[in-house]
Amino acid sequence: MTDPIKSVVILGGGTAGWITAGTLAARFNRDQANPVRVTLVESPNVPTIGVGEGTWPTMRTTLKKMGIRETDFIRVCNVGFKQGAKFVRWTTGAEDDFYYHPLVLPENFNQFNLAPQWLCGDRNQSFSDMVCPQEALCEHNRAPKQIGTPEYAAVANYAYHLDAGKFSGFLQKHCIEHLNVRHILADVTGVTELANGDLESLQTETAGDIEGDLFIDCSGFRSRLLGDHYGVPFRSCKDVLFIDNALAVQIPYENEDSPIATHTISTAQSAGWVWDIGLQNRRGVGHVFSSAHIDETGAYRELAAYLNLSEAELDRMGVRKIPIVPGHREKFWHRNCVAIGLSAGFLEPLEASALVLVEISASMIAEQFPASRAAMDVVARRFNDTFLYRWDRIIDFLKLHYVLTKRTDSHFWLDNRDPETIPASLKELLTLWRYQPPWHDDFDRAVEVFPAASYQYVLYGMGFETEPNAFGLSEQYREQAQQLFQQKQKATQQMLAALENHRDLINKICQHGLQRI
Repeated sequence: MTDPIKSVVILGGGTAGWITAGTLAARFNRDQANPVRVTLVESPNVPTIGVGEGTWPTMRTTLKKMGIRETDFIRVCNVGFKQGAKFVRWTTGAEDDFYYHPLVLPENFNQFNLAPQWLCGDRNQSFSDMVCPQEALCEHNRAPKQIGTPEYAAVANYAYHLDAGKFSGFLQKHCIEHLNVRHILADVTGVTELANGDLESLQTETAGDIEGDLFIDCSGFRSRLLGDHYGVPFRSCKDVLFIDNALAVQIPYENEDSPIATHTISTAQSAGWVWDIGLQNRRGVGHVFSSAHIDETGAYRELAAYLNLSEAELDRMGVRKIPIVPGHREKFWHRNCVAIGLSAGFLEPLEASALVLVEISASMIAEQFPASRAAMDVVARRFNDTFLYRWDRIIDFLKLHYVLTKRTDSHFWLDNRDPETIPASLKELLTLWRYQPPWHDDFDRAVEVFPAASYQYVLYGMGFETEPNAFGLSEQYREQAQQLFQQKQKATQQMLAALENHRDLINKICQHGLQRI
């Protein structure tokens, strides 16, 4: 074999850097006779953003593959379970306006599409409540598993809410102590290139030159390698997604027994929305907004009103302002350098797509890791093709939430419905879905970040109308659908009876731990 890949150098820590390091090192240590060396270099002087507190269910697989105990993770990172998102006041703006995007698929979704039956029924139940148990579990504050359920196993599908700062430190400790990741604290002062244009090393004053065969840029918004060094252009999507600022704050509970929400709460405002995430010891709350539609003073006032605090009281909580530049690099892998995390791009916190992109990026590199430099360009082309598609689909899915609104109370909501701001790919899908409900074949790839079920939950949660057609309405289909609706109702009652209060389960896990797999 010529020019084998023997070492990977990751620039930047934080959640993106350490998830990447752990994912790669776990794969190398497990599958290779001579594991590739993983080195992570980070500055001791650059703080991480630290507000990515929502995950997707994929995080369970990510942590399990690294050899992390779920009990340890829950205890150290103040974790709460996440069973989806509740969207409040997105459709009409009324006080009782809400819908769920749960993490459980509709009943028997791989073989059967229940949407036609719901659309032609009396609709006395919301779509998500009719086709899966999870809305009821969230509304009753039930946990998605029991203390006797093994680690990473589920009664109802779940993800996590976590303390991002503690999570980075937790991953760092595990990667160094158990996965042999080399950790270097040093400021990078320059980059050395080979004659062919590949990166040869990172220059530092305190640790010398750090050489590698593959470099992964996890340096945050600056994108030190892919952006600064190689000049790979940034593709803005501000014309589609208007959010460009966040005000984030940590809110203590009233008492130690206060309920922990088992879902993300996303509440629409006049020019954006507020996230509300429940951890064991506090809530993480933030107002993301469009500066073209509201100034910072107005956004601050709306955040205070949401929290039922005076602006003076909110001042004492220590609000952080975080600028957002929505978009991504035109490509993510150039020569022997690939960007993951904020260095690749960022859209907005809606639907927690940031961390899942980190996970699936690191996983694809691990699974398709080039054995030699000669193979790297092929892997890079595949990676770029895959992730350009994924970023475009995520942009479509996020925009869907804004396009479907019926709110007319501010220019923000009206402007989001302007056809000029809607991607052509989303327009095409919306036209299709006027005549038939979303289904698996509507998408190009076997594996989607957001499957057809997610589109159904948002569309029909927000009152989208699909015209009736003959498909899915035969007598046989109706009978099967009624059986599935009854099956779901029975499962819901069983889960509500068997699953306990979310905080009660978290307390038990912290005291006694979950069963090892």
